[in-house]
Amino acid sequence: MVGELILNHSTANYAVFGNPVKHSKSPQIHRLFAKQAEISLEYNAIEVPVDKLTSYIKSFFSQGGRGLNITVPFKEDVCSLCTTLTQRAEASGSVNTILFNDQTDIYGDTTDGQGFLNDLINNHGIQLKNKSILILGAGGTIRSILEGLSDQMTKEIVLVNRTVSRAKSLERKFENKFHIKAYSYSEFSDREFDIIINGTSLSLSKELPPISKRNIKKNTFCYDLMYSDNGTVFTEWAIENGASEAIDGLGMLVEQAAESFMFWHGTKPDTRPVIKFLRDSKS
Repeated sequence: MVGELILNHSTANYAVFGNPVKHSKSPQIHRLFAKQAEISLEYNAIEVPVDKLTSYIKSFFSQGGRGLNITVPFKEDVCSLCTTLTQRAEASGSVNTILFNDQTDIYGDTTDGQGFLNDLINNHGIQLKNKSILILGAGGTIRSILEGLSDQMTKEIVLVNRTVSRAKSLERKFENKFHIKAYSYSEFSDREFDIIINGTSLSLSKELPPISKRNIKKNTFCYDLMYSDNGTVFTEWAIENGASEAIDGLGMLVEQAAESFMFWHGTKPDTRPVIKFLRDSKS
């Protein structure tokens, strides 16, 4: 645990906290960014027990840690531990990036939404204006993505979640920013969408969300926030059922990491060679 971890005080210390977190590529990504920027840092993945987030953050902070990435299942819980939130973190109710300042302040930001948009628009050329979007899941990452979508002039967003109360809560939170409707899987109808986003973590256990192939039409673009060395079960299912393209969340992971890196260091790394390196390493 962090209380037993002796941080390397000769260099700046960063980490990603999550549970599970062993699969995370964040350490590799941030080391590649640091090499680009000629910055010396230490970055590790640390699995945090679900009931120990506060103590782990305090311990990391007290040992001189500079910054943290926060992943599932802590992105919403960590908001209350921050002394200051960026506008987008406050608006989404989700934090994935923490900056410790002078041992007194804890700044919280969310880079998921911007990272998602950067990957979708800049790397894949997907335009969101007047598009119908189906989003599966209602966790912290989806909160950030919805905030990012608020100025994209989408046609409509349909949010489907196993626990419908969580989806309805997001519907109320964002209904003044765009047309959004929330449903449970049992309530949801089989209709076609331009874009389908799998925001659940089911791909990590090689499971599919309970949606129909009738949600896919000829030009449907599918996106899984999870990533895997050989694609995900969701991207495979989407292609098999007629999607024009289906990609995993590796590009988003790199893009949101670049936003975090800029938040910490004030310089934006070039994501393209890092994404290519990681893709090539998978093949």
